[in-house]
Amino acid sequence: MAYTLLKSAPKAFDQHKRLIVVQAAAVVAVVLLLFSKPFLSEGSSGHELVETAGFGLVLVCFLGRLWSILYVGGKKNDELIVSGPFSMSRNPLYFFSTIGAVGIGLMFGSVLAAGMLGLASFLVFRFTAGREAEFLTAKFGAAYTAYAERTPRFWPNPMRYRDQDQWLFSTSALKSTFRDGLYFLALFPLIETVEHFRVIGMLPTLFTIY
Repeated sequence: MAYTLLKSAPKAFDQHKRLIVVQAAAVVAVVLLLFSKPFLSEGSSGHELVETAGFGLVLVCFLGRLWSILYVGGKKNDELIVSGPFSMSRNPLYFFSTIGAVGIGLMFGSVLAAGMLGLASFLVFRFTAGREAEFLTAKFGAAYTAYAERTPRFWPNPMRYRDQDQWLFSTSALKSTFRDGLYFLALFPLIETVEHFRVIGMLPTLFTIY
């Protein structure tokens, strides 16, 4: 189900600042990856278990973002989407992205890194979601207010799931999200390569992350 409003609406929230913060966090994560090592030794059963769990969360992120973009791709800020993943959470894309950030930390073998990346993502997306909610309230009025009252802002509630028999989606948005998601999946071989270089002594270890 979707609501469309024909009258003029305020300008949508500028995502540029959010992207800068996310990119800066990614740079910090890369530095941690290159010059630190996890408390659990590479190759140990504990490390492999944590790493596998992280890859699973990144995969959930990848699939969840694809699922969400099927509904909102090409329609964000123009229609109020309230079906599929958006019936369980007002911000499923942000939720799945945060899951992916936690997964990246676990893929490195560090619970602390997972917590830090997850918290940073949550705070950034929570702020962004708040600003977007102001825009959507101004544009869609009572329709968005009613939607917000029954739908969690961030954490999905499966009991609220509703869907439609048919749905039109943007193939260009789906392709773009699929391409972006590949960067998440590409981190797995990257991390494995970095671990190999660390084990053979080609990368210095400045500190340990638990």
